[in-house]
Amino acid sequence: MTYNHLFFDLDHTLWDFDTNSREALADLFELNQLSAKGVTDFNSFFEKYTFHNHHLWDKYSKGLIRQEELRWKRMWLSLLDFKLADEALSRKMGTEFLELLPTKNKLFPYTIEILNYLTTKEYSLHLITNGFEKVQYHKLEQSNIGKYFKAVITSEGSNSLKPKKEIFDYALKRAGALVSESIMIGDNLEADIKGGINAGWDTIFVNHIQEKTMLKPTFTIYHLKELEAIL
Repeated sequence: MTYNHLFFDLDHTLWDFDTNSREALADLFELNQLSAKGVTDFNSFFEKYTFHNHHLWDKYSKGLIRQEELRWKRMWLSLLDFKLADEALSRKMGTEFLELLPTKNKLFPYTIEILNYLTTKEYSLHLITNGFEKVQYHKLEQSNIGKYFKAVITSEGSNSLKPKKEIFDYALKRAGALVSESIMIGDNLEADIKGGINAGWDTIFVNHIQEKTMLKPTFTIYHLKELEAIL
């Protein structure tokens, strides 16, 4: 298969979401003096936040909650685990987190190198992301990788979410691409791989965490450098 258009996911694929979010939440923990409010320690808070964030993102991706609810309720539920019921603080932290998060710029190893390699080979690179539009553009700017992508397709801009077929169809229109010359590259089995397969796309599963799956992506890699053997 000859590909011309490569569609990347951003978070957890190129942009190291776990490291960056941990750093942003640590800043938030100190900024709001949570230890003085009864939140025992940062590691416990981060563990609670990770659990609630994952659960709420799942609900958001299924259309069960709205974006604004996701933004503050992940803070609210995390604080509530420490018996701190403060909606005003939760909303404040939700806003501050989205201001702090995109200022972090850790990327997975070999991200810049592979983007340079693919650009040199004259592929058209694009992004399909479920992240909030303003935040995602800020991440791209701060990590200095926005220049590599011709089209940035977000859930807000497309009015859809991965794994729905509509966002993949919208991405093709935005990029001026055919499905036969396109491939989805991402880490999320449900959103990126199953979504891509159901939309009729070839897929590359970026398996940074050695996850087991019954899905059959077109290719599976464990490090971004392995893309050089495929593309």
